Amino acid sequence: MTAMNPVEAGLYRTLVWTWPFYGLGALYVVGPVIAWLFGALAVVVLYLGPAVREDMRATGPIPAVVWGWIIGMFVLLVALWVGHLDWGLGLKQTIKSSIGWAKGWALLALFPLIGATLPIRREVLVRGQCVVGLWTLILAPVLLVAPYIGLPERIFTSPLKAIGGPGPEYFSVFFFTWDPASWTPRWQFYAPWSPFAALLGVVMVLFALEEKHIKWRSIGIAAGVLMILASKSRMGLVGLVACTIGPRMMPLLLRGWAWQMAAAVTASMAVLGTQVAMAALDAVAAFKGARADSTRVRATLQRIASERWQNDAFWFGHGTVQPGSHAVEYMPIGSHHTWFGLLFVKGLVGLVALLVPFVWQTALAMKDATLSPRGYLSMGVMMTLTLLSFGENIEIEAYLLWPALIVLGIHAREVAQSPDGM
Repeated sequence: MTAMNPVEAGLYRTLVWTWPFYGLGALYVVGPVIAWLFGALAVVVLYLGPAVREDMRATGPIPAVVWGWIIGMFVLLVALWVGHLDWGLGLKQTIKSSIGWAKGWALLALFPLIGATLPIRREVLVRGQCVVGLWTLILAPVLLVAPYIGLPERIFTSPLKAIGGPGPEYFSVFFFTWDPASWTPRWQFYAPWSPFAALLGVVMVLFALEEKHIKWRSIGIAAGVLMILASKSRMGLVGLVACTIGPRMMPLLLRGWAWQMAAAVTASMAVLGTQVAMAALDAVAAFKGARADSTRVRATLQRIASERWQNDAFWFGHGTVQPGSHAVEYMPIGSHHTWFGLLFVKGLVGLVALLVPFVWQTALAMKDATLSPRGYLSMGVMMTLTLLSFGENIEIEAYLLWPALIVLGIHAREVAQSPDGM
């Protein structure tokens, strides 16, 4: 950690200052700024080649999967323009939405580009996440006791909200929030809301499992688990198990005994299949019933988005999210689900533009996780993003996911430079 080059040092310091930036209400600004600054640096070092100082030179050409992200995110911008044109939303709204694309969807291409081309070691980002975990554990006692000693939910909202964003919660600093369904406290740490904090906790655990120093590894895992439990998110609990164990099970695909065991389990389903299916259905029902109001609202949002996409704007969508009614607690149509949101806002073209690089990156990670521990982190990140996409809009949360997105680029570079690269 003492031999970091300027690129690594800049990213590391930005990452470890996550909590101070949150305390200023500035995290939503920091993410896009570093994306475009370091993205521009990546383009410059690629163009200048050997003219750049040795410790900042590009590590190689842009991997094919990163080109997939770049092209896909550009197609989303074109779909945005066409949607605005189709619905006559005007030049002002088109410019505003294009700026939103630059702060959201564009980050899904810029951060993998940064990781794939700039000389960044994944160990630097792993340690940085563990340091954020240390901040979290230090601040946790104050946050956890806040609702019981009369401290307010919201501390303040930063004046930076004047630059524009999805909502004031992205610029606000909270101790905690009250769950309107049960009127019990939930904690969101440095995220804009609790369910997202849980998935950030999953990412922290995934990074911590890569840490070689046991002290920092323990800190990162403890902080990540705390974020998942305190957020009271069902999806976070699923992610904690699935996203950590799943990648480490992939090497079993190459083991003959694992296939024999799978065959035995499959055969036993002829006898036990009905009972297993009933138990699975009961578990799903209990999962949904844990927060029935939230499940109902999300299901209604998805149904409305799907119906209006098919009936009104099949190819390029409606251009923007639209206000929802009382039936969905006034949540915008096109929110709370990446895929249904894409269909509603950017149509089938937008859905395909994200789906292609998303599946490509996932397949790359799964193949490498089968062959080498090198792929565990990348596959865990893609599994986490998949879970996130079914309950949130990925693009408006990319500003906090940037270490994970950079790791995807680093992994794509490592695979491309290996003898059996895909």
